[in-house]
Amino acid sequence: MRRFLDGLYAASAWLAGISMVGVLLMVLLTILSRAFGFSAPGTDAYAGYAMAGAGFMALASTLKAGEHIRVTLFLGMLKGKALKSLEVTALLIATMLAGFLAFYACRLVWQSWEIDDISIGIDATPLWIPQMLMAVGTVIFFIAFCDELVLEVTGQRKPRSLEDAHHE
Repeated sequence: MRRFLDGLYAASAWLAGISMVGVLLMVLLTILSRAFGFSAPGTDAYAGYAMAGAGFMALASTLKAGEHIRVTLFLGMLKGKALKSLEVTALLIATMLAGFLAFYACRLVWQSWEIDDISIGIDATPLWIPQMLMAVGTVIFFIAFCDELVLEVTGQRKPRSLEDAHHE
């Protein structure tokens, strides 16, 4: 299971990277179209879709790498059971919030598909297509929080930074 989850997080990071390359390509295409006088309509919209996709697909791998912002000032004053209780409580709340986010992101994709919602720009893209990266990214983010919660409760969660390691 651990290998599968780590592979899932790595795959989402790769998709985030590919999305960033998509942003670069759309920006370059826009620049080239202006420089050489040809039309490239919709590139700004596609760059925006790719940027949003990159952000959402990077959530889980960023969490697992310990790169999300943590307020450690209060955590630094705690040790033992108090620290563990606070960590579990924070992870429970974060897991629930990530679950709500994933549920509503998936619901948005479904609704956009159901009503044939399209973008208002010149690209007229069916919105469920770019929204899929958001939904998939939030589902993987939810899975990552579930993973972190289980690791914390079972005592297998590793410190993510030097500050965290000093509290172990």
